[in-house]
Amino acid sequence: MDKEYYYAVGRRKTATATVRLYEGKGESKFNGKPFSSVYKDLYHKKLISEPFEVCGLDIDDFHFTIVSKGGGVMAQLEAARLGISRALILMNPELKKMLKQKKLTTRDPRMVESKKTGMRKARKSQQYSKR
Repeated sequence: MDKEYYYAVGRRKTATATVRLYEGKGESKFNGKPFSSVYKDLYHKKLISEPFEVCGLDIDDFHFTIVSKGGGVMAQLEAARLGISRALILMNPELKKMLKQKKLTTRDPRMVESKKTGMRKARKSQQYSKR
């Protein structure tokens, strides 16, 4: 594809999604597979189309390729949503205000707390035995 595209990166937890947003009709792909076949759930499709709906744009007028690594299903989708929002801002800076009001441009900083030595998890300690 030699078409012009808008490139952005989105992150959530340990997931990273690189987004290439193209104008015009085409097939949207997620990790090399058609998006509609990878995510059949209506909630997942709504999550990805949310930045377009907030801006008043039709998702059918765009297509994208997303390469996502790390994290789980929801973290990858939320990282992709942030990437799409950032790509839309690169395409048209006037959309930033609308996306920012809906908090679609904010990177969610919450991460899993690291495990401490001598403990079972981050905060869970060994069971105390009196005898």
